Amino acid sequence: MVQESMNQDVLIFYKLIVLYMLNRAAFPITKAQVADFILEKEYMDFLTLQQVFAELSESEMITAKAIRNRTHLTITEQGRETLYFFQNRISSTTKDKIDKFFRENELQMRNEVSILSDYTKTSAGEYEAHLSATERGIRLIDITLSVPDESCAAAICNNWQQKNQAVYQRIIEQLF
Repeated sequence: MVQESMNQDVLIFYKLIVLYMLNRAAFPITKAQVADFILEKEYMDFLTLQQVFAELSESEMITAKAIRNRTHLTITEQGRETLYFFQNRISSTTKDKIDKFFRENELQMRNEVSILSDYTKTSAGEYEAHLSATERGIRLIDITLSVPDESCAAAICNNWQQKNQAVYQRIIEQLF
């Protein structure tokens, strides 16, 4: 019984760490980005982290949205309220480590989630590549390209991650 209570307290601490990270970000962050920090600092193991994600999602403290091969996480209002009431359970040392992680990686993290690409198969048997770029919550560009096969769609999505700025710049130059 004491062991179960201790495990529950530890699990609550882990959930608060994830909520603090999501609240700290001014943009959705991916499960992988959260995992990179948590696993590097050895706060918990991978399986426990997956349990934390699932329980936070089930309790509607976070939302998870799958986009291609990434899951983007956002804290909900209920998650913020919970964090507000229990954030004193997170040590200042842990908060400082999270804050430092964001200071050092925020630009890269923001770029990873603000440049999106995905593709779907149409009813006609072709594929559509959906490409977008956002900055500070404002959608800069949103393009849908129809292509004949999946390999073309996948290549376009992969190239978008590397060449989005050049493509955007070229379009702006041509239209202005």
